[in-house]
This record gives sequence, C-alpha cells and structure tokens, in this order.
Amino acid sequence: MKKITKRICLGLTLAGLCSTQALAGELTCSGTIESLGYHANNKFMIKLSSMNTLVFFCNPEENWIVPGAGYQTGAESCKMMYSTFLAAKTLKTSFGGIYFDGDDVPASCDKWESWKSANIRFYQFK
Repeated sequence: MKKITKRICLGLTLAGLCSTQALAGELTCSGTIESLGYHANNKFMIKLSSMNTLVFFCNPEENWIVPGAGYQTGAESCKMMYSTFLAAKTLKTSFGGIYFDGDDVPASCDKWESWKSANIRFYQFK
C-alpha cells in the first residue's frame, strides 16, 4: 500500500496536487556482518558487507522508535536481534536480506550517512 501511495503522490506532485511531505525510506541490504557496535546512550549499531557505514538499529533498555518507520522495536527484541547478529558475525553467516525502515534510510545500501538510525523490520539468512 505504501509503494502505491508513493507512486500516486509522485504523479500528483508532478501535477502540483500533492504535498511535498518527505516519505520514509525502505531498503533491503544483504551480505555478512562486518561490524557490530555499541554507542553511549544504549544504542546498538550494525554494518553489513553491502553497507558503507554503521547504522543504529535499536536500544536494549527501551523501545526503539525511528521517525518514518511506523512501528517500534522493544528492548527484549533488540537484545534477541543483537544476539542473533553476534552469532551470525562469529559464524560468518550471510543474510539474504535485512529490511531497514525510517526517515534516515538512503536509496541504496552504500549511501548511508554517518550516525543515522533505522528500524529493522525483518531479516532472513541465505
């Protein structure tokens, strides 16, 4: 539904009939985990082989809310994801896709800006 709305709004924007409100990004990146990080104020970070920099993805102490994602990640889910990612990094497991959502999400995996945040909606192993 979201992609249809984006297409309709794009067409209407070109016609001058739709607001120019920024739309949240959605992106799927794949590969192995090159880096996991922790940053003060309780934020975990991840970088896959297809990504150019680390990205904040959750907080193990409270609900993770990212503008533009439309949902949140709870603290327990965050801890579970970090444990899964740590095991995947140790075993050099390849991800078929990690789905990122939020206003900071770029158009491609190699275009992340430094210190950006995203919510992880879904992930799968190859």
